[in-house]
Amino acid sequence: MKPDFDTMSFAELRTYLLSHRNDNKAFYKLADRLEASTDDTDLYPMPDTPESIAIMEAAIQEHIKTLEERNG
Repeated sequence: MKPDFDTMSFAELRTYLLSHRNDNKAFYKLADRLEASTDDTDLYPMPDTPESIAIMEAAIQEHIKTLEERNG
């Protein structure tokens, strides 16, 4: 009897898949969850000009500053 992947936590499903690498249903369920979890992720284009690199560096520094203030 196969486990119910819908009731497994992400960690449990990942652990199961590592032990059952040929289980395609578990693989696709984990892939679906990974894809769903990226919906709230900010995506940025690859900086390819000096101007866009400077913008990206400033954004990273601002994010680091925000994290340091929050944690500390």
